[in-house]
Amino acid sequence: MVTSARRSSTGTGSSEQYRVSVDEYKAFRQQGFLVVRGLLGPDEIEELRGHTELLMQGRLPEQVGTMSERDPGSDSGTTGQALEAPPNHLSPEEKAQYFLRVHMLHRKLELHERYLLHPGVIDVLEALIGPDVLALQTMLFLKPPGKPGQGWHQDSYYIPTHPDTLCGAWFAIDDADELNGAMWMAAGSQNEPVYPPREGYGHGDGRLEGIEHISGASDPDDDANDLSRIADRYPQLLAPVEAGDVVFFGGHVLHRSKDNFTTDRFRRAFVGHYCNARSFTQWGANHDDDDPHTAPSVDPETKMTNGSHILARGDTHLPFAKPTFGTPCAALLPAEERRKESEYAAAMMADMDSDDMGAKPADPEVEH
Repeated sequence: MVTSARRSSTGTGSSEQYRVSVDEYKAFRQQGFLVVRGLLGPDEIEELRGHTELLMQGRLPEQVGTMSERDPGSDSGTTGQALEAPPNHLSPEEKAQYFLRVHMLHRKLELHERYLLHPGVIDVLEALIGPDVLALQTMLFLKPPGKPGQGWHQDSYYIPTHPDTLCGAWFAIDDADELNGAMWMAAGSQNEPVYPPREGYGHGDGRLEGIEHISGASDPDDDANDLSRIADRYPQLLAPVEAGDVVFFGGHVLHRSKDNFTTDRFRRAFVGHYCNARSFTQWGANHDDDDPHTAPSVDPETKMTNGSHILARGDTHLPFAKPTFGTPCAALLPAEERRKESEYAAAMMADMDSDDMGAKPADPEVEH
């Protein structure tokens, strides 16, 4: 069942905290995903939609350079990290067909950083995977009419974290339904391990006895995608959304989208990926960027890349990055204030004198 939620947060500037209910928390744990209705306000949707329109037409001031000429009618669209404009001689409709999705623009555009750190979204994540939240990745999906979907996959296959706490947040910019490519979820599949690849890129729980190694992750052709057989074990639920809804889904849950079968409707979405800020990750080390402000920070000994990713909420003992454009978040707080926000070591399990198992306040600065 897709669970919708009350809306108490009214935008990026709201000081009112969104509080996840017990039923919402249970729905996320039981089914692997949660739909929060109307988490983004009308002004925010208008801003995101206007931004994507400008990007598709190559009219953002940051779009430097021109994409290579190609026939967008014969390909599935472009996925990239470069912020380039489509060829200028194309019609508006042809320009829009040049894009499928663009990654990691929060390192180049203030707007993407701001929505990655959207307070209402971080409120939900704080309850689901927190209290300490690290912001890892952004993707902007355009999915014009006629473009294909993405086959069954698990996000932790692509972005490993240790412990595994990955969670995606899918912000609907347009209404999405079965016709224009809404997401499908294999409800309950979050209890599956992450299936490693037979060869090539991908991560999984390869140390488990008897685990299957798979091929074809994300391939829309079910016959070529070994995860299709695993998804068939579970109820496959469509997650239709209206603009402003946000879908939260764990890194293990199997999910997919199908083609945009319409001739006149886009399926645009802004997606962020997050993990608990105390999880170790090496993801992002291959980000191809020579700019020292946006290139990944990699620990030379451990290959840890936590220092590339933004501390959105709470605190951590691991490195983290500050937001490039100064969006308010935990990374900008003084260390003392972050510690106050973090609820670790709040109690001890026993009174050392009496062996009583009642909880006692614990102060890490006091010798027991």
